Amino acid sequence: MSILPRLLACITLAFAAEGAAAQGLAELNAGMFREMQQRRGVSASELARVKEIFARSAIIGQGNPAITRHALTPEECAARLPGGIGYYDNPRFEQICGDKYMAPLYDPRTQSASQATACIDQFEYPNVPCTYPVVWVKTSEAAQICAAEGKRLCDAHEWEGACAGALEAPDYRFDLAEGVSPSAAVSRMQAAHNAKYEPQRAWAYGANYQAGVCAAASFKNGSCDGGSFNGCGSNTYPTGSFPGCTSPLKVYDLHGNAAEHMNLPLSPGQMSSRGSTTLGVTEMKGSWFIWDTVRAHPDWCRWRAPFWHGSSVMSSGSHANYHLGFRCCKSI
Repeated sequence: MSILPRLLACITLAFAAEGAAAQGLAELNAGMFREMQQRRGVSASELARVKEIFARSAIIGQGNPAITRHALTPEECAARLPGGIGYYDNPRFEQICGDKYMAPLYDPRTQSASQATACIDQFEYPNVPCTYPVVWVKTSEAAQICAAEGKRLCDAHEWEGACAGALEAPDYRFDLAEGVSPSAAVSRMQAAHNAKYEPQRAWAYGANYQAGVCAAASFKNGSCDGGSFNGCGSNTYPTGSFPGCTSPLKVYDLHGNAAEHMNLPLSPGQMSSRGSTTLGVTEMKGSWFIWDTVRAHPDWCRWRAPFWHGSSVMSSGSHANYHLGFRCCKSI
C-alpha cells in the first residue's frame, strides 16, 4: 500500500474512533441526566437548560469512554457504604439548603448549621453519590451549569471553608490586585493568603495527608500526552466511594477524584457569594485521582494555587481537561 492510501486509512479510522467516542459520551450523559432527575430531583426545566450547555460541547461528560478506565463501578461504590446509597441522605441538610446532597456552609465555632447563608454540593458535579464526576468542562461552562440549576460557582473561600470545616470571612487582599495584571494580582494575593494559613494547614479529614483515605489511588493512562481528549482517560472513582474522605461539614471528595474549578474574585464586585455573575478569575481547588503516588503540588484545604491555565472565569477559552471538574454553591 502506498503512503497516500495508508494515510487516508489512518484518518478514516481516527474519525471513526472519534465518532464512536462521541456517541458513547452522549449515551453516558443521557444516563447521568436521568440519575440527576431521579435521585436528586432536578426539575425538567433545569435539566433542559443543563442539557443545552452540554450539547454545545463535544467533550463535557464523565471522561472519554474510549480510553477511560474507572477505578470502581457505581455498584462497588454502593457496596462500600453502610446501608447502601441511602447512607448519604440527610433530611436536615435538605431542609436547610432546599436541595438534596448539599451541605450548609458555616463556622461551627460561632454558628449552627441552621444559621448558614450558603450551601455547597456535597459531591463533585453531577452531585449524585456513586456517579462519576463530570470533567472536560470549562469554568465558563461550569458557571453556566450551576446557574441553570439556580446555583452558582463557589468563591474560593467557600470551598476552603467547606474543606477546613469552618467558613471564615472572605480574606481576599483586593488591595494587592489594584493596578496590576490578573496574573500578578493572583501571585500577590496567593502569597499573602498562603503565608497566613500555611502554619495551620490541614486536610478535610485531619491535620496530615494520609494515603488511602480519598479517591487518589487510581492511575494515569500510558497514552496521556499532557492533556488530550483522545490520550488521557478520566480514571476517576464514583463520587462518595470513600466515606472517610469528608470534612467536618460533611462535604466529600475535596481531595482526589477530580480537581475543581472555583471563582477567585479580584475585586468585591466579582464575588459570587455577593451576587456577581461576571465573576473573577479561575482557581483550581483540591487534587485528583493519582494523588497518593503523584503529589504535584500542595492540596491542603486553604491552599491557593498559582494562575495555572489562568483566565477570567467566564472566558469562552477557559481551561478544561481530563481531571478537572467542579461543584456548585447556593446562597440561601
